Amino acid sequence: MMELVRSQHRHFAAIAAEFDLTAQQAFALKLLLADKPKAMSDLAMTMHCDASNITGIVDRLEARGLVERGNAVGDRRVKTLVVTELGERIYKQLSARVRKPPPAIAALSEGDQKLLRDVLRRALRPGASRNFGPGARVG
Repeated sequence: MMELVRSQHRHFAAIAAEFDLTAQQAFALKLLLADKPKAMSDLAMTMHCDASNITGIVDRLEARGLVERGNAVGDRRVKTLVVTELGERIYKQLSARVRKPPPAIAALSEGDQKLLRDVLRRALRPGASRNFGPGARVG
């Protein structure tokens, strides 16, 4: 399972690089699109990283015109972020590429791809983890 996760991270990072983005920059764009405007401190918390790291990520996104900084309503000390139209277009293109299966998954038969999809959906359902504890029967 961990190897699958690592391979998917590499796959995502490679696709992000096609758009001259790091995986962290692409993830930040995704988070900002879902919740705008978003305080930089909230983005740092959501991404589980230090505020100084977010500053570097945002600086590079802003330099490319993908995000804009602003001031929070009611508290000008709080910096907020919004994705620009260009940032939305870039992320939509990146997202379309990410949704295509990586070569190892695409090489599976259509039936195996559907089976894998269904099993992963079940595993991700709330409460599904209680079925996978010590002594759980697999197969």
